[in-house]
Amino acid sequence: MDADKERKTESWPNHDWAELTQLCLVDIFSRLSIEDRWRGAMFVCKPWFQACKDPTLNSVIELEAQFDSATESSRYWTPEFERKMDSMLRSVVLWSDGSLTTVRVRHCSDRSLALIAERSPNLQVLSIKCCPHVTDETMSKIAFGCPLLRELDISLCYQISHKSLALIGQHCANLRILRRNFTSRLDLSRQQCFVPEEYLDAYPQDGDSEAAAIGKFMLKLVQLELRFFDLTNKGLALICEGCVKLEHLDLSGCTDVTSSDISNASLNLKQLKTLKKPQFYFSMLGSHTERYIWALAAE
Repeated sequence: MDADKERKTESWPNHDWAELTQLCLVDIFSRLSIEDRWRGAMFVCKPWFQACKDPTLNSVIELEAQFDSATESSRYWTPEFERKMDSMLRSVVLWSDGSLTTVRVRHCSDRSLALIAERSPNLQVLSIKCCPHVTDETMSKIAFGCPLLRELDISLCYQISHKSLALIGQHCANLRILRRNFTSRLDLSRQQCFVPEEYLDAYPQDGDSEAAAIGKFMLKLVQLELRFFDLTNKGLALICEGCVKLEHLDLSGCTDVTSSDISNASLNLKQLKTLKKPQFYFSMLGSHTERYIWALAAE
């Protein structure tokens, strides 16, 4: 019996996967995650590497789940990690040959985003949380170079200001979703274990200017997240007056607006389906009242 098995095994053809056509390899690799392609497949041999560079495999780069599931690490905030992210992004942009539609990453910089603005006219989703070196200069290039943008997440990007929001709103008419979330300044102990203190200290203080830009130029928004945003009643009113198509509004942790302020301003939002308000707890300490936020910052 063993001899028969050996003869049958020897009679089977010995296929060389490297000799598969690129079309077949691309079809196979399309079933792999981007992590599997980048950590394994592309290093097997030259034909596999060439297949991994096919534009159809590089129209989307999704790494958000990797950051959400991993234990927060200080290495993400190092120049070395940022350079790796930039290098990966630049490769994907070049290999996509203009077909890039979705980018969900963190800790990249102007170096890679400038290339996205230049080479990705079909970009629709851009999520770049926690990017300390993304600036207004490059976001202005995104505004002009990516007019089809419909979803933008610039949470915890402190060098981006109301100027970028105004330009994005003016030149990206399809924008429907904006996430501009920050983190609680009242309880930074959890963040300080992995986020550089100097970055936390750079928390922007011009929330109402950003709110004015949103209310004036992003009139087609249907979803807006402003967690722990430096927002006052004035800024909230400007948003609710301009963004009348809003269906989902998240104001968790916005401590400078009251529940009544939010209720009054949101009366103008006839299509509103969900509204998340800040939650407050008041406790008397002697003759002083201190206000604490229950809601935790959503990263």
